[in-house]
Amino acid sequence: MFSAILSFLGGSAFRLIWEQISQMWTAHQEQKHEIERMRLQGDLDAAAHERNLAAIRLQAELGVKTINVQAEADLARSDSAAWGQAVVAAIKPTGIWFVDLWNGIVRPAAATIALGLWCFALHEAGFKMGEWDRELVGVILGFFFAVRVLANRGRA
Repeated sequence: MFSAILSFLGGSAFRLIWEQISQMWTAHQEQKHEIERMRLQGDLDAAAHERNLAAIRLQAELGVKTINVQAEADLARSDSAAWGQAVVAAIKPTGIWFVDLWNGIVRPAAATIALGLWCFALHEAGFKMGEWDRELVGVILGFFFAVRVLANRGRA
């Protein structure tokens, strides 16, 4: 009898039980593996989403910076054009003889007085030019040459 039970268990019944246990264990392992794979895929998707958001933010910031730089350049161009028009307009005759005489006398007279005072100050300092003196020379030369260049452009 014992041998019959042992042969029954060692035969088909034991294989059937072992097969069921083995299938349940394999299904459990596959499910565990699938859950871990889904968790890793979720982490990868979240990281990719963060990288995409960072790239979009960077592109938006660069676009805003480009617009700001273009706006500043446009403002600088318009300021430069307005300054040039103001200089040209300042040297155009008005047609009123007294105003034109006044404009013709005041600027050269003021420039002559200022240059005379500056030359006197340089003489007192032994003709040693400081930083302020060099900047003044640059402004004076720039102003007189710019006025002449812009005046010639206005005539052309």
